[in-house]
Amino acid sequence: MAYREHRFTAPDGLGLYYRDYGDPASAATPVLCLGGLFRNARDFHGLARRLAGERRVLCPDLRGRGRSDYDPEWRNYHPGTYLNDIAQLLTFAHVHRVVVVGTSFGGLLTMGLGAFMPLTLAGLVLNDVGPEIEQATLNGVLDYIGVDHPQPDWASAAEAIKTQMPATAFQTEAMFEEMVRNTYREGEDGRLHFDWDVNIVKPILGTPGASADLWTVFRGLRPIPLLAFRGEASDVLSEECFARMGREYPEARLITVPKTGHAPTLTESECVVALDTFLRDL
Repeated sequence: MAYREHRFTAPDGLGLYYRDYGDPASAATPVLCLGGLFRNARDFHGLARRLAGERRVLCPDLRGRGRSDYDPEWRNYHPGTYLNDIAQLLTFAHVHRVVVVGTSFGGLLTMGLGAFMPLTLAGLVLNDVGPEIEQATLNGVLDYIGVDHPQPDWASAAEAIKTQMPATAFQTEAMFEEMVRNTYREGEDGRLHFDWDVNIVKPILGTPGASADLWTVFRGLRPIPLLAFRGEASDVLSEECFARMGREYPEARLITVPKTGHAPTLTESECVVALDTFLRDL
């Protein structure tokens, strides 16, 4: 296999899963990949395999996603718990300094890590996320992912995503198909089910946006090298927000990925070149 599979215990006793790519003894700074709100480690397989030739890459399933345990107390699905889980993972994996790659919600956690444990972070990569989230898009996503929608087969699963998330776009059909495969799991009933605990949305529902606070957090990242991507057709990260990110953090490198919505897979050619350049000095 291209990776090793591990489980560790969160501070509150929940069992959590992660994939471990590359050589743990590599002198290169390891990379930690954090996925979107309802995503899992499988989204980063292409990126992690490519980087594993030179450095270690850790790809966790956050609690309630993928192969990590579902939390019986839904109130634990909040950023503070996730940040504690990530800190525990780094301790368990004996990683003391890391470059964090965060897609969507994982990018918000990445910004949180910048405030929570800045000395641990050698660099930050924000993938199609910023201090402001398009609220209409967020509301639609929460409505959809908060209720399981079993599908009879993979073709139906793909159509369901296209219907419910029409702004989803990838440079190739293969990228889209991989995203679909990473979204569902086969259940004992023979049908395809969401590969997350639908209760993960409960702490978010009805919570007002906190964009002003997030801009404060974002400005606090400036001592840490930053690379940011935006999908050209993204309905989560607006062009205006992306431009402001560049003004607030002029040292950051901002890349728009063409023919791509939310979110780039980070295996697009534009992402490969930018990431390799960014990581070279870290």
